[in-house]
Amino acid sequence: MNKEASDLRFQGYLRKDGKVGTRNFLAVAIVGNCAASAARMVAQWFTPERLARYPNVDGVIPVIHELGCGMEKSGEPMNLLRRTLGGAIRNPNVAGAVVMALGCDRNNIYAFLEQEHLEVGPALQSVVLQEVGGTARAVERGVAAIEAMLPWANETSRRQVALEHLCVGVLLEREVRGSMSHAAINAAVDLLVAAGGTVVMSQTMDAATELAGRSTETSRQALEQRIHWWKSQLSAAAPEHTATAATPAPGIPAYTGRAHVEDVVAYAHAVSGSGLILMDSPSNLAVCATGQIAAGATLLCASARGADVFNAAGAPAMCMSAADRSTPGLSADLDLYFDADALAVQSPEQLGSILLNQWIAHAGGEPTRGEEFGMAETGFAPWPIGVFA
Repeated sequence: MNKEASDLRFQGYLRKDGKVGTRNFLAVAIVGNCAASAARMVAQWFTPERLARYPNVDGVIPVIHELGCGMEKSGEPMNLLRRTLGGAIRNPNVAGAVVMALGCDRNNIYAFLEQEHLEVGPALQSVVLQEVGGTARAVERGVAAIEAMLPWANETSRRQVALEHLCVGVLLEREVRGSMSHAAINAAVDLLVAAGGTVVMSQTMDAATELAGRSTETSRQALEQRIHWWKSQLSAAAPEHTATAATPAPGIPAYTGRAHVEDVVAYAHAVSGSGLILMDSPSNLAVCATGQIAAGATLLCASARGADVFNAAGAPAMCMSAADRSTPGLSADLDLYFDADALAVQSPEQLGSILLNQWIAHAGGEPTRGEEFGMAETGFAPWPIGVFA
């Protein structure tokens, strides 16, 4: 790098609370899956042509999912869903939102708004299909609400900010651990943390053993509690896998960087402070990404052996891989690919520097391949726990 990481900047959207987004979205969210079609229609109405008058608005995104009906009405299953949706709406990438509901959802819209301390106002509107007269009228109300938000959302423009305002969620498939793309991620994570930024990692049981020795006393205790919970779940479901679930293969390098783990938070809980944070989650890519966005990640970085394109509603997701551990022929679908020639002449630290600069570019507005393909909708998947009807 030509400059120290602490001197680097990115072009972000500064919010009133001091947080910084990498995108300036308006969101159409749902409390239950029964309103998904209406929410999708509202978001799709805002074509690039209709948004052309608002150059500082990066899009209107549907935040839809398959939960909210046919599930437990109380306890952690409902709390988890509500904090995931609330966190996604509060993410710095979202300037305003319309929340839609059918009306008889088990995740009642008014209980959701109250529990998540979300107040209806200029930046947040609600639409209930059964109260306004059905789908067509609900779509009209939703479109009108977003149209009212567009002028003031467009008043916010990108400005140069320090890397300490960047929060990156890292998604690492088990099959790429020990690869050169993994090494590049480790180096980039260390650079961002050194610059005062935040990195959120997940996939608890893949990381648990290696991270235990890098945790503060408080975070170590929280990590041990999550490990105990996961082992009890695995023991009940598949006892033969419990003993090896948290044991990495010999010689596998650090899961994510070398920094100490500053905090361990439950799934979709908002992260506070900076540094390296572990958010509890299963290994599913979309479930991890959704929780990280709810926790406050404004950019995602995914590395998988299949080198597939991935994106998630609420934050751009850049996908990367390297020639030593990826499926041939898919490099054109990636935002960053280290071919054999690059691996032959560049160190992991140099690859990490390249990756950090790619993060800065995407944080500053350069679209990811997933954004270009319009794949965000399928990447929003709150963790489905509990009993379903």
